[in-house]
Amino acid sequence: MQLGLENKKKATWAAVLGVVALLFFAYEFIPLLLPSSTPDSSAQAAAPVIAPATSPKPATRVSTTKSSKKLPSVASLDPTLRLDLLALSEKTEYQGNGRNIFVSQAEDVQIPTPVKPAVTDQPDAQWRPPTPPPPQPIPLKFYGFASSPGEPKKIFLKNGDDVFVAGEGEIVDRRYKVIRITNTSVEIQDVVNSGPPQTIPLTQG
Repeated sequence: MQLGLENKKKATWAAVLGVVALLFFAYEFIPLLLPSSTPDSSAQAAAPVIAPATSPKPATRVSTTKSSKKLPSVASLDPTLRLDLLALSEKTEYQGNGRNIFVSQAEDVQIPTPVKPAVTDQPDAQWRPPTPPPPQPIPLKFYGFASSPGEPKKIFLKNGDDVFVAGEGEIVDRRYKVIRITNTSVEIQDVVNSGPPQTIPLTQG
């Protein structure tokens, strides 16, 4: 009976070792026999290839208008060599004006001589401003005093048949102002014409 149990144990261990060996063989050698299936290669294989977009070329504009400049025709061209014109151009000599073009210098400017004397803004030395006309004489006559001693001076003035009594600062006949009264004369100004004061002497009668 013990011999049979030992055989069963050996058979069990042999089966276990066989399974382990089979798993080891499958782990070590089966990946080498299969094709590579990495995520990068599968993604690259599955990714579609997209061609780069090309920008459309602009259309070339063709002008339909005719050129206004007319080209000479071939028949109008003269291929004959003009030897006389060529010889004439060879005899032409360049005559300069004496100026060195390689030296910077100012050109001479010719100022024309004036025909008439220049007009200046200075006034003529002989010119004199016009003399204003003399003022018209005041037609008043001073012929006496109309005030007593110790009172403000008042005088008698006469214009034709009209007689006026006035003191300094008063206006006679609505235009003549008495400026100053003295013992022998009186100064009166015509306020209408704004003339200077005029001196009228004292007269008797």
